[in-house]
Amino acid sequence: MIRAFIPRVLQPLTGEQASIEVDATTVRQLIEKLEVMYPGVKSQLCVNDRLRPGLAVTVNSNASSLGLRQPLSPGDEVHFLPAIGGG
Repeated sequence: MIRAFIPRVLQPLTGEQASIEVDATTVRQLIEKLEVMYPGVKSQLCVNDRLRPGLAVTVNSNASSLGLRQPLSPGDEVHFLPAIGGG
């Protein structure tokens, strides 16, 4: 199982759950399964079949440059994080 950590802003869509365990082999599949379980989640995470601008995904605390194509393995932890800008 993959443990997906849900951003606070999306937790009203997941019944206030902060993390959810899902079987998935890619970030794309994880989001699709979350959408089946919690309609509306996908539109908050993706636009035009890509992660929303300003949103980053980490797998086991490592930033992923593969986005939705990032492979997942059982036991992985996935976080969806708003990108932080500064200067």
